[in-house]
Amino acid sequence: MEQNEDVPKDFIKLKSEKLSVDEVSELVVSPYCGAVSLFIGTTRNNFEGKKVIHLEYEAYTSMAETEIKKICRDVRQKWPSVKHIAVHHRLGVVPITEASVIIAVSSPHRAESLEAVMYCINTLKASVPIWKKEIYEDEYSWKENKECFWANSEK
Repeated sequence: MEQNEDVPKDFIKLKSEKLSVDEVSELVVSPYCGAVSLFIGTTRNNFEGKKVIHLEYEAYTSMAETEIKKICRDVRQKWPSVKHIAVHHRLGVVPITEASVIIAVSSPHRAESLEAVMYCINTLKASVPIWKKEIYEDEYSWKENKECFWANSEK
């Protein structure tokens, strides 16, 4: 198999259905890579002493996809050995313990894929227009990411 038969690819998906770790990780597998690193962000049942019932996500989809593509381009500049990148984010209601976001990156060696996954999630939270609403037992709260550049611009 020639190296050019396994051209680097980006797999970006925003969807309301349950995310699959197997599906996302299989997208990035490559015979040229010895590492597949994953980040799975799940809904927890609490926040600052409040019981969380579920999360709800909304996105400006076209802009979110464009921003995620930029993140993928940045990853490839910072870590040229990265082969495939997958970023799947859930929209709508996300029950407790289910995945809100799954990021997978393959590379020949683990250091690059681990660093790239961390960069992807941190940059996604800071720059991609996806909003989270936490639903508690008797109230709700729209959450802003502490990393989000527009949240800090007025402070």
